[in-house]
Amino acid sequence: MIKRRQFIGGLTALSASYLLTACGGGSSSSNASGKAAAATGASGAAAASGASGTTGNTTPVAKASVSNMSADGTSLPASPYIIDQFGAKWTLSNGVIYRNGATFGTTYNVSLVLFYGGKIWHCGTGGNFYVTADVPNLWLNCNDPRNVIAPPTGMFYGMNGHFDYTYTPQQIVSILKGMGCTSYRVGVTSGSNQLNAAIGLAQAFQAAGMTLVVLINQGVYDSNGNLFAGENAAYSQGYAVAQSVANALKPYGVTIYECGNELTRQNATVLDFNVAGTKAADFNNANWPVMRGVMRGMIDGVKAVQSNAKCGINFCVNDVGAADALWDGNQPDGSGGHPTVRWDITTWHNYEVYGDVFSLGADGAQPGFDLPIYCNARYGVPFIITEWNTGPEKNESYRGNYITTKLGEFYQNRKTHNIQGVMYYVLDSGDQTFGIMMNGTPLNPSYSAFQSFTAAHPDN
Repeated sequence: MIKRRQFIGGLTALSASYLLTACGGGSSSSNASGKAAAATGASGAAAASGASGTTGNTTPVAKASVSNMSADGTSLPASPYIIDQFGAKWTLSNGVIYRNGATFGTTYNVSLVLFYGGKIWHCGTGGNFYVTADVPNLWLNCNDPRNVIAPPTGMFYGMNGHFDYTYTPQQIVSILKGMGCTSYRVGVTSGSNQLNAAIGLAQAFQAAGMTLVVLINQGVYDSNGNLFAGENAAYSQGYAVAQSVANALKPYGVTIYECGNELTRQNATVLDFNVAGTKAADFNNANWPVMRGVMRGMIDGVKAVQSNAKCGINFCVNDVGAADALWDGNQPDGSGGHPTVRWDITTWHNYEVYGDVFSLGADGAQPGFDLPIYCNARYGVPFIITEWNTGPEKNESYRGNYITTKLGEFYQNRKTHNIQGVMYYVLDSGDQTFGIMMNGTPLNPSYSAFQSFTAAHPDN
């Protein structure tokens, strides 16, 4: 298991350029220099943290820390006790839950305690489910984590791209078909150049019967780089931009919009890029309303134009602390009763240094939990991984093996975890840091690994 300092070193490297410029919303030209810096930064951070080689040789894949951990699916009272991945012993007595002999939170009339996907869940006689959160003695409302609706087929294999590619929309469609992809994510703002590029793509994708996922790339800062004055100002900006984008693309079959790009991982929103984000307190309480406002504005702006469109909010690393607080209308300081953010699709970015999305720890020193299972139970909507890749410093041989391994993991879990799509980052990065092709030429073995997998594993 990777040590905590190695994990922190990786996140530190990502915080500066990898997180902020290696994403689907920027232009291809601006991202090329950012990724090169990220590759250098990743190596430096690994050396500073005592890691051998560059970050990404090992990842913070969370493993059980105890040999007698209970099997996934163990429940009380069918079993006498549960041993979780931390070694804690859970028991149920007279409808009350105990952990290591002490009551855990306030529980009563509990009829089921379940260990599933690395989390403890319980259900009372009234049929309501609750799950443990990464806050002491806290239970959150959720659905039964075992009840997952299989996602619709037809867009599982996806790719990221940029609005300013020199490829024509028809060339992009042809390239994607050759790789077995049926979906494509591109980021735009309401500027005419970007919208016109998106319209061209939407027309080509509509004609080809493929899915275009549009990232509305509105952030928490105004055009002068200043944080919006408050939640209302942020909401108004988000609403106006999203409404313009949806109005332009509605006629061409676009129905999925991602509202903002990594907004929880901006300088103004996360207190420390080194934290994994499992606690609401990891985020900036003062600036939280601005982030919440721009998210709400974008969702409402899209819905005002397309009531049946699906809106996603994306998160990074293990930002369930942020996701839960937004969904429930809470602030990072723990106060409640604030406006809620309710999305139709949970979207996530999962680069190798973040860890395995199916066993994602609070940091590299802790055992983890199954993130898609948790999100499906908490929010009850489909899950899309809108960006994934290994690190920018990896060679093509490593990247090819990584693609095969991760696609296998995603594919195996797609129906049991309601994963609607996984979108590789990126089609062409202008260099060999992230792209799967460059200037129209495939980069192998990455390209062939992707193509071979999709050919052998149909999306059905």
